[in-house]
Amino acid sequence: MNVTPATVRDQREWIHERADVIVPLINRVRDDLGDQFGTEVDHVTVDAYRREVDAVFADGDLAVNVAALVGLLRSLDVTADYPGFVVDELLGRELAATIAGDQPLRVLGEATFHFADATTHDGPAGGGDDGDDAATGDGAGADDLDAALAAGFQTRLPGWEWRERESPFGVAPGDCGQG
Repeated sequence: MNVTPATVRDQREWIHERADVIVPLINRVRDDLGDQFGTEVDHVTVDAYRREVDAVFADGDLAVNVAALVGLLRSLDVTADYPGFVVDELLGRELAATIAGDQPLRVLGEATFHFADATTHDGPAGGGDDGDDAATGDGAGADDLDAALAAGFQTRLPGWEWRERESPFGVAPGDCGQG
């Protein structure tokens, strides 16, 4: 694989145009996680998703890594699929974490990838095995790619109440607790 600036632009465009699959998956994951944790989570719009794709790809160092991982997953196939289970999971988890950002979002992106991946097997975004998946037909990495994009972007986008408030664990400069 040779990743060039043109490759990065092409992958950005592909991810951008995948909004019709990824945004519904993000919102389904948010609904399911909200139910699990007893909270309401805002849905993501296509425009918000695309703006965040643009933000990820505006950072060249981040963009080249996301583009490379996407390219690998788009082209990954393994004869009989199951032997490739580990590599597509590894690449998907890393892509979700890379998109999600620094800690603690990185680990949340990884965890959310596994949650999303459980609902996206057997075809594009969990839609059944119709032979038209995220890559080019039926590659082993296709469902993991959709799950990774959904997990990474849903993690970095606003909508979770705990992310909308200031953390009670921050310590202000000069606040050493003496007194």
